Amino acid sequence: MKITIRPYQTEDTQAILDIINYNILHSTAIYDYNIRSYELQKSFLDDKIKKNFPVIVAETDGKVAGFGMYGEFRFREAYKYTVEHSVYVDNDFHGKGIGKLLLQELIELAKKQNLHTMIAVIDEENQSSIDFHEKFGFKTVGVIKDSAYKFDRWLHSVFMQLILES
Repeated sequence: MKITIRPYQTEDTQAILDIINYNILHSTAIYDYNIRSYELQKSFLDDKIKKNFPVIVAETDGKVAGFGMYGEFRFREAYKYTVEHSVYVDNDFHGKGIGKLLLQELIELAKKQNLHTMIAVIDEENQSSIDFHEKFGFKTVGVIKDSAYKFDRWLHSVFMQLILES
């Protein structure tokens, strides 16, 4: 299976939306309750690009298998060298190394943009994502207990950090 990592194109929006909405409905990977519309997702992606943040896609056999992006961590000026990232892989493509390729590319893009820190915010129940990030050198720097409520239970947010080397 050949996997290509490339910049997002408008034609990818529906596939990305499908991945996002699946995760909203079936996981704690996204702390949203309601599925997103096509227009909202497209606007969200367009806003990232307008702010010079990357949105990348993993494609195999003409199908979007996953995507990744990063954006502002916080909205104060002094945080401009820190970004929070997201990587999502379509359920049909888990375990094929797609997430690894996406995160590697995001890290390289962040370095090229002279960013200093990447942050991951992961639900504490998602141990596979925590382990995945640790393989890239991310360190757990904090846990915010009971920070979200979804699926009739309180969730804890794990903050992981990677200091990018110039």
